[in-house]
Amino acid sequence: MPIDELDGRLIELFAAEPRIGVLEASRRLGVARGTVQARLDRLARDGVIGGYGPEIDPAALGYGVTAFVTLQLQQAGGHDPVGARLAQVPEVIEAHTITGPGDMLCRVVARSNTDLQRVIDVLVDVAGVERASSVISLATQVPYRTLPLVRAAARASGRGKASGPPPR
Repeated sequence: MPIDELDGRLIELFAAEPRIGVLEASRRLGVARGTVQARLDRLARDGVIGGYGPEIDPAALGYGVTAFVTLQLQQAGGHDPVGARLAQVPEVIEAHTITGPGDMLCRVVARSNTDLQRVIDVLVDVAGVERASSVISLATQVPYRTLPLVRAAARASGRGKASGPPPR
């Protein structure tokens, strides 16, 4: 279900201030408290909002190295068992089944380049993984973000379209 302009404003407000509260959000948005609560409930039920937790910076925890590791998997056994095993490795912060030369792409963090070698060794040791290749991130040019997508979806709903470039 597409979001509308009010949903977009609500999501932006809670993204900027996750602890704001429903009453204050209703005041700032100029709508009833019940409207804010109903919208939040619908957005959560529909999976648009997945949580209100804090954003964690791995570098602030001592994990200053980020790498992307492409895994080639054994053809027998499937992706799900490997994914379940990778979920047990704390340094794996994302894993995706992919198309292309590899089978799975993982974003991992490590304390140093030496520690990255240890993490990669752990990944290669996972049952079902045949080979790994990695690239180290030197700098984050565009951090993970969803608000531009929220804004585009809210604009599109106002135009009666599902997608397209923003109006000029």
